[in-house]
Amino acid sequence: MCVFTVQKMAVHKKRCLKFVVFLLPVVLGSDIGICSRNKDAEERQGLNQAALELASETYVGRPDWALKTSGATIDMQGTSKTYDCKENWVSRVLWFFRTPSPPDTILQPDISPENCWPLQGQQGQVVIRLPARVHLTAVSVQHIYKEVSPSGTVTSAPRDIAVFGVNADREEETLLGMFVYNVEKEAIQTFPLKDTHRAFSRIKLIVKSNWGNAAYTCIYRVQVHGKMAEPETSTETRQDKEHK
Repeated sequence: MCVFTVQKMAVHKKRCLKFVVFLLPVVLGSDIGICSRNKDAEERQGLNQAALELASETYVGRPDWALKTSGATIDMQGTSKTYDCKENWVSRVLWFFRTPSPPDTILQPDISPENCWPLQGQQGQVVIRLPARVHLTAVSVQHIYKEVSPSGTVTSAPRDIAVFGVNADREEETLLGMFVYNVEKEAIQTFPLKDTHRAFSRIKLIVKSNWGNAAYTCIYRVQVHGKMAEPETSTETRQDKEHK
């Protein structure tokens, strides 16, 4: 029994925390995944290495226009709320919560378990500013395998997804594709987009459902593929070309 008196708290704290770590996954299931720190360093390192090895087997091998180091950013005005671990009462009371990863986590290649962007609930969206205007051809979405998931499940993975091309003023959106991310297939899944013969400076990814987690949906990485468009010419230049 854990007796939290002022005199005995220090003595029993370590024992009680070990008991809590054992009990929490049973009570919360997959919801504890992104908020807890109940894995020791050696086990965490093993999970990370396994995840990286699995990811390397399904490397897309295409240029990625949604890479943070290449200049891609998140349009926060068009992006959903990040899940707050503090809203989970067990995490709040037991101090097992941590600051959730920001949306631009999905623009970086680190796909270590729990290093994902958790959006609030089962539905949401993210808008990515591309470093250039791009004729979009495909989009890749990545989660992790169940075998390396700290919770032992992948219920937080996105399921039904829609992709839109967005113009620079965010006034016009064009549907480029709708698809299903299948957790029974590869961790990285690439989906072709409709050819609209137009270039876009932003792309919107809408998650319409996930695989069962009611609290949050985790996106590990989004890659955007295509060909950079030629620089826009002025109206006069275009008119000159038309008259020639």
